[in-house]
Amino acid sequence: MPLPPPESAAAGTAGAAGTPTLDELDHLLITALQTSPRAEWAQIGKALGVDASTAARRWHRLTEAGHAWLSCYTVAAGPTEPIIAFIEVDCATGGLHDVAVEIADDPHLITVEHVTGSRDLVLTAVFPDQSALGRYVGFRLDTLPGVAATRSQIATAVHAEGSRWRLDRLDPDGRDTLARDRPHSAPRIGLRSPDELDSRLSLLLSEDCRQSAARLAERTGVSATTVRRRLDRMHRTDALVYRCEVARCLSGWPVSVTMWGIAPPGEASRIAGQLIGMRETRLCASLSGPYNLLLTVWLRSAQDIAAFETRLGTRFPELTVADRAVTLWPLKLAGQILDPQGRHIRGVPVRFWEDPVTDRAEDDLVERLRGGRG
Repeated sequence: MPLPPPESAAAGTAGAAGTPTLDELDHLLITALQTSPRAEWAQIGKALGVDASTAARRWHRLTEAGHAWLSCYTVAAGPTEPIIAFIEVDCATGGLHDVAVEIADDPHLITVEHVTGSRDLVLTAVFPDQSALGRYVGFRLDTLPGVAATRSQIATAVHAEGSRWRLDRLDPDGRDTLARDRPHSAPRIGLRSPDELDSRLSLLLSEDCRQSAARLAERTGVSATTVRRRLDRMHRTDALVYRCEVARCLSGWPVSVTMWGIAPPGEASRIAGQLIGMRETRLCASLSGPYNLLLTVWLRSAQDIAAFETRLGTRFPELTVADRAVTLWPLKLAGQILDPQGRHIRGVPVRFWEDPVTDRAEDDLVERLRGGRG
């Protein structure tokens, strides 16, 4: 492995035009934490060829600047498979930012993106079942001032998502040092019978996923042995989604594009299986609606959009890209609130198992249905 820059080189220093940049050690560190987010600093330092204190100090500087961050949330939990939904929101003129601020802390929303094209916002959300999705859209989103219309599609399968994406800056030796913590293949199995301790641990990890078992034991009031046993079980079932993210403008992949595609039903799974192997792919899902594939990619520049679509057309002539949207502002990414430049501000724990509607609107509607038209 080439020697990284000396520690005196500041993480996130300004480039020639005054724009912050990341140096090679920053990229290596982010890749290491993407590969093994809970690894000890000594293990990470060994993979990077630096000492543990240098790795820890550099990471602190990156997080303080909002240039990189770690997050953790649970998706696959409960007696049944949760519902992943993509919700498009049309906003009234002048209402977009008010709507975005209003829903940013909704615990069911994993991402909130302001995009170009025929919708204003695209939301990625998770719910325990279809009924909860319907309640959220009908009694939460559709009642907000500034929301003109919504459209929802359910993911019938998620083939790849952002926690699997890597900067890929580590050499084989560095990857081998962290190999034991590489992620499992999709789909995630998840816990089928989480209890109160599982939920509590998940929420604590969402605050800081690098907390030690001893610290988690102290905060939950159980033994460190119990915590380790619970974490091992969660890791074996791939129930926890760890994310190490970098501000997209500093990643070398500043353009995010979401594409809605139509593939012959008999070919959709095969195409998805190949799409997830493409370097640019961040998210790939099969959908329930007229567009049966959704693909989100990170690209080097806006000029690469046409070239990427040309590659898709050549490789998958049976796939039609029916619509596309470029992300203007990823307001929320994997449960984290970002500023307009994509820098980290704060986290919002994902709690999809909670009731998405807390008022009596649904009860009132049911009573009206019981009474009929009178």
